[in-house]
Amino acid sequence: MQLFETERLVARTLSHQDVPVLTAMLSDPEVMRFSVRGVCDEDATRKFIDWCLGCYASHGIGPWAFCEKESGEFIGFCGVGPELVGGVEEINLGYRLARRFWHQGFATEAAKGVLRYAFSQKRCESVIVIIEPEHAASVRVTEKIGFGACTHQKFHDRPVRVYRMTNEDWALHNPLV
Repeated sequence: MQLFETERLVARTLSHQDVPVLTAMLSDPEVMRFSVRGVCDEDATRKFIDWCLGCYASHGIGPWAFCEKESGEFIGFCGVGPELVGGVEEINLGYRLARRFWHQGFATEAAKGVLRYAFSQKRCESVIVIIEPEHAASVRVTEKIGFGACTHQKFHDRPVRVYRMTNEDWALHNPLV
């Protein structure tokens, strides 16, 4: 089911039909380098999709598949979903793209589209981003889409930066959206 579009991408819900292409992406060690769960096989990918389907049902949000408009090709996923951080359930923005789609602006475009949808359609109060400090590419994307200051915390026993954007912050920087 299509949810929204950006200039070059279409966002839709993930489904079990995505298992082969998503497994190929999530089994790439470079794609999963900063994942707390590590490389995923087909079984782990199915469990991830089941979790996504559960998020859609319980929260109306979750990681969504992104496909190129022009080709229809699956490039990865991006979305917001519940994450327990420091004992508090937060709405966390996350994404993964197949390596051949890196360095083309897709992560920034998808993340902006997700934030627009999360804040304007789903009325999220705030969204966080959790990033390992060494993940320079994700730090750049996070800053490009409007996140500012961060706090330093532990997440799954790893040091991370946690950025936060409120609905009000989003509205201030995106008045026509």
